[in-house]
Amino acid sequence: MALKVAYLVNQYPAVSHTFIKREIHALERQGVTVFRFALRGWQEDLVDADDLQERSRTRYVLQGGLAALTSAFIRRALLGPRRWLAAAALAIRLARGSDRGLAVHLAYLAEACVLLDWLADAGVSHLHAHFATNPAEIALLVKALGGPSYSFTAHGSDLMDRPAQSALDRKVGGAAFVVAVCSFGRNQIWRWVPFAMWPKVEVIRCGLPSGYGAGADPSEGQPGRLVCVGRLSKEKGQMLLIEATARLRDSGVLVELVLAGEGPMRAEIERLIAQQRLGDQVHLTGWLDAQGIEAELRQARALVMASLSEGLPVVIMEAMACRRPVVAPFLSGIPELVVQGETGFLYPAGDVAELADAMRACLTTSAASLAAMGERAHRKVWAEHDADAQAHKLLASFLRSAPEPSTFARLGGPGIS
Repeated sequence: MALKVAYLVNQYPAVSHTFIKREIHALERQGVTVFRFALRGWQEDLVDADDLQERSRTRYVLQGGLAALTSAFIRRALLGPRRWLAAAALAIRLARGSDRGLAVHLAYLAEACVLLDWLADAGVSHLHAHFATNPAEIALLVKALGGPSYSFTAHGSDLMDRPAQSALDRKVGGAAFVVAVCSFGRNQIWRWVPFAMWPKVEVIRCGLPSGYGAGADPSEGQPGRLVCVGRLSKEKGQMLLIEATARLRDSGVLVELVLAGEGPMRAEIERLIAQQRLGDQVHLTGWLDAQGIEAELRQARALVMASLSEGLPVVIMEAMACRRPVVAPFLSGIPELVVQGETGFLYPAGDVAELADAMRACLTTSAASLAAMGERAHRKVWAEHDADAQAHKLLASFLRSAPEPSTFARLGGPGIS
């Protein structure tokens, strides 16, 4: 019998969560039955055909509205009062150390009540959540209600959020195991949990699907062209890139910056581009699908980033698979892939002068040296970030956690939808 695993995500599918979709598909290629559950995402505007298909396979906890949540909450209390009281007490304890009020944590409990019936109906043996914030808390509450074993993946940036930190020891303590996507992320989890829990945390990296970037040639890249891929937001630091580009322009360096993505800071970014008179040097593409991102990477000399907060960005892996070096801040898990002078150029995060110097070094490196750097990047990323190889590791952890089919059962009545 195939192992049945459920995935829980805050929003799915999403442009920024392509790595989750790749992980699910890799598990399915290895024979795992994966049920998709998300809190929200059923009303999002989607263009990518794969995302549309994923949405059709996903059930949404909040789609039934307040009535469905209340019904599940009350029914679970009436039919399984002992476990419900234990879970409610846990939700109250989680609220005490949180920046969010008790009402929010009781809402998570109601969401867990909805999800528990769905997991029982599906015969799920194990629940895996992505992100250490509310999905991990809901998974913890599902277990307290009598649900299956659970695990979760923390990506780095979510570990810097106070809501995750405040109860991370409880989330890790209740989990069968916890995944960090890089060594830095594992270290961050270790900071917040007792030493006795450290062995629960393992590094399983995000992966790329077989063939990604196949045939990419450094000679495709246009001289002077750098691309930054990411949401147009404060933490991604595009404003710093614009300042650095202005410095390079003023010093006579041929430079073209492409900002691929959309987000809340677009208007501010456009104003800064105009103020710096960079209309000919900086271009915004808006939202791009996976194919559009790969095309932009192929047309660029390198990927450039100016992030203020990261875990280990998947776009770095994508660039390296396309044989493109990376200009990035010495931050979080980034140096695990971007090695100075070997696979890219590193600089101190937030330092515009150093960022401009790193961009200059990339733009003035000979084509032959840059191609050699791109080839080293290609070999390194496939050695460490093959989606099927990483899914095999994850499957082994699932099997250790849930070797037998699920034995928990729903309580009364048909499922909530």
